[in-house]
Amino acid sequence: MTPAGLPEAVNPKKKSNLKYAFTCAIVASLASIVLGYDTGVMSGASLYIKKDLKITDVQVEILMGILSIYSIIGSFAAGRTSDWIGRRFTVVFVAAFFFAGALIMGFAVNYAMLMLGRFVAGIGVGYAVVIAPVYTAEISPASARGFLASFPEVFINLGILLGYVSNYAFARMPVHLGWRFMLGIGAAPSLLLALLVSGMPESPRWLVMKGRLADAMVVLEKITDSPEEAAERLADIKTAAGIPNDLDSDLVVVPHRRGGDEKQVWSDLIVSPTPTMRRILFAALGVLVFPQAMGSDSVVLYSPRVFESAGIAGDDQLLAATCAMGVTKTLVVLLAMFLLDRVGRRPLLLCSTGGVIVSLAGLATGLTVVGQNSDERIPWAVGLCVASVLAYVSFFSIGLGPVTCVYTTEIFPLRVRALGFALGVACNRVVSGVMSMTFLSLSSAITIGGTFFFYAGVAVIAWVFFFTCLPETRGRTLEEMGSLFGMDTEAEDASPGEQADGCRARLLGSSRRL
Repeated sequence: MTPAGLPEAVNPKKKSNLKYAFTCAIVASLASIVLGYDTGVMSGASLYIKKDLKITDVQVEILMGILSIYSIIGSFAAGRTSDWIGRRFTVVFVAAFFFAGALIMGFAVNYAMLMLGRFVAGIGVGYAVVIAPVYTAEISPASARGFLASFPEVFINLGILLGYVSNYAFARMPVHLGWRFMLGIGAAPSLLLALLVSGMPESPRWLVMKGRLADAMVVLEKITDSPEEAAERLADIKTAAGIPNDLDSDLVVVPHRRGGDEKQVWSDLIVSPTPTMRRILFAALGVLVFPQAMGSDSVVLYSPRVFESAGIAGDDQLLAATCAMGVTKTLVVLLAMFLLDRVGRRPLLLCSTGGVIVSLAGLATGLTVVGQNSDERIPWAVGLCVASVLAYVSFFSIGLGPVTCVYTTEIFPLRVRALGFALGVACNRVVSGVMSMTFLSLSSAITIGGTFFFYAGVAVIAWVFFFTCLPETRGRTLEEMGSLFGMDTEAEDASPGEQADGCRARLLGSSRRL
């Protein structure tokens, strides 16, 4: 349950220096546009891959869903990599994997080579879904974090739309060339991403974790309203990182926990979490897993199949309907960007899930009617299916899509943020892969209408979970989030009093060696 008596969310500031953070969020989110493109383009490309390579529906299911399973490797590697070399240079890994994966798939001569390309691209997906939201959340001021941290979701949807457009554009090419162009052209935005990374600053919170206080202050002064506010934010981050406030040198040695940082992080998350950390992890996993469990990736990946089941015939019509769905998703998620810091995360999440429940029930009803009357066309049922799909992606994109990454990157304490989010993403990817690789089989077993009724039931459970377990985070700084789950942030995130002597000793020792 949401703790009673919580202070109201801080009202967003009317004025904030957003230009710098806005630019940084745009660049980091380019990783998400490549992710979205790879997801969207496969929905149409699979139609032609099946014809060209003569593969079965089971092989198509594996091809579609295996990307999510492969991405688990990247998601865990992203947590380690970003804590080791920084959030900024981790984006380079995203670009490299997407570039290589797109080229391998574009030049694939058989199913095995195509699967190799999916493996490489899948690792890139794992990196992208972790690093883009984490970096954007850490670079954003509290007053506009919801707006800026929703950029990765916006760019995912834009990438999905571009994938659909690519399907439509290359559909008239010979079958053996069309799908290869659809997949191979995804290498282009990866190059752009790699070039733009050089202009990005490092996350100020990562810089503090590495003891680079002067560098962190430079970045904070560019994303806050005044030097005083920058100093206040730096003090909060130092406390979260376990650095005593009276240490203000340009470079300090951050105290390490006994047994190693990563081992301690896993202990804090999984082995022996505090009640507060357990509630945070439970909330994060729920927010990340439920959107996949209610069939979001199935709708995106198999949209041509869904429209075909609804009675729409012909590749051109199927791809045009899919493009209309992509346009709707993108426009609605743009609206959600402006609502996150005005309305709040929790209201959007509840309204979004409620709309998804109704939309899934409508789609399931329409598909069931169409399936039971396959010998004749029933216009109202076809119309209900199309309207329900558009309503589904609209309701999903107004809340469940953007709130997921924003909320989960906000609530984890600094020391466990990257690995905690990586763990949640891994669970998200597992569920996504399972749903994607079972959609066609489940549809054959209980009908496609029954499949969407099942998804609607999951959505009902999700609504109850969101209502009972998720507090509002709008307007809070990242260092204040622990209090929403019953934690004294200073005591939980660090023990500066106990570690001050060791930190001073390391600092003095380091100074003598210079």
